[in-house]
Amino acid sequence: MSTDQPPPGERPEDDPFLKKPQEPTPPSGGSPYGSPPPGAPPPGGTGGAGYPPPPPPYGGGGDPYGGSGGYGMPDPLAGMPPLADFGRRLAARIIDVVIIAVPLFLIQLAFGTKRYTVETNQGEDISEVITRSYSGSGLIMTLISIAAYLGYDWWFTKKNGQTIGKKAMGLRVAMLNDGSVPQSGPALARAAVLWLPTLICCFCLWPIALAISILVDKPYKQGLHDKVGKTVVVQSTT
Repeated sequence: MSTDQPPPGERPEDDPFLKKPQEPTPPSGGSPYGSPPPGAPPPGGTGGAGYPPPPPPYGGGGDPYGGSGGYGMPDPLAGMPPLADFGRRLAARIIDVVIIAVPLFLIQLAFGTKRYTVETNQGEDISEVITRSYSGSGLIMTLISIAAYLGYDWWFTKKNGQTIGKKAMGLRVAMLNDGSVPQSGPALARAAVLWLPTLICCFCLWPIALAISILVDKPYKQGLHDKVGKTVVVQSTT
C-alpha cells in the first residue's frame, strides 16, 4: 500500500469536489438572462415578479386571465366593464319595442289586418273549444313583424353593439370572450332567440322566461339569447 500523500495545498485527481459542476457566472447586470433591452420596463413590474402582464380583454387592468389574487381563484369579471343592471336593460328593451311596434301598428291599422282568426265551438260536454289560426293577411303581417324585429336588432347589434334603446341607456352588447362588437352570425342568432318565440307562439311567456334567465344567471347575467350569441350586455362609455 502506498503511503504517498499529495503535496500540501493540492487535491487528488479523484477529489469529488473537483467534479462538482461549475455554476455559470451571470452576465453583468445581476440577471441570469442579461440586461433588458433599451426602453423595456424594469424587471419585477409592480409586484416584483417579472415583467408586467399584457392587458386583459376589454382593455381593463389586472390579470389577463382574470386572476383575482385571492388563493389563486380566477375572477371571471376581471378586466370587464361593469355589467348592465336589469332595470336599464328592461328600459332599453321597452324603448326598442316602442320604436318598432308603433310603425307596425299603424301599418296594420291602415290595412285593417287581423292577425288571427279565433273560433269558439261548444263541445258536447258544454265546454268551449277555442281555436286560433292565422288569417291570410295576418300571416303576412306576422312575417313583416318578424323581419322588422329581427332586422332591427341584428343590424344595430352587428354595427356597434347598440340598439337605439341601449344607446339611450348607456349600454352595449359585447362578445363575452374579448369584448368586441358581435359579428353578423352571433348577432343574428341572438336576435332570433330573442324575438322568434315571442312573435310566433309565446307572446307573454317567452319575455318572462328571458327576464328570469337574466336575473338568475351568474356571473355574467346572460339571458337565453346571450347564451346562444355568446354575448354579454355591459355599460358603455360612449
